Amino acid sequence: MGMPTDLYFISMAARLLDMHPQTLRKYERLGLVSPTRTVGSMRVYTSDELERLRLIKHLVDEAGINLAGVQRLLSIAEAVQRLRPLVRGDASRPDARRRMAQEIERIGEMVGL
Repeated sequence: MGMPTDLYFISMAARLLDMHPQTLRKYERLGLVSPTRTVGSMRVYTSDELERLRLIKHLVDEAGINLAGVQRLLSIAEAVQRLRPLVRGDASRPDARRRMAQEIERIGEMVGL
């Protein structure tokens, strides 16, 4: 696994996203993003994390979704991402069917079903 080439300190990430650094810290506290830390404990964001933050910003600012809703939507999206390879693969295998059933159950729990 290679090291990401594009890394951004919190000040640059905030500037690129037109967000306040404190907002990025809040999103980290809520578990919406997980920037890595340097030896000196400075937050470092990857390009993928910037994309995730852009999505969060869109959901909050444009779609009017509160942060609890954003957390739930991101959890559901992650569960769907875990399902995709199972569906593409040999879904007839018992272990794949079991994992799909578990992921679907998790999604149901997240939406209150």
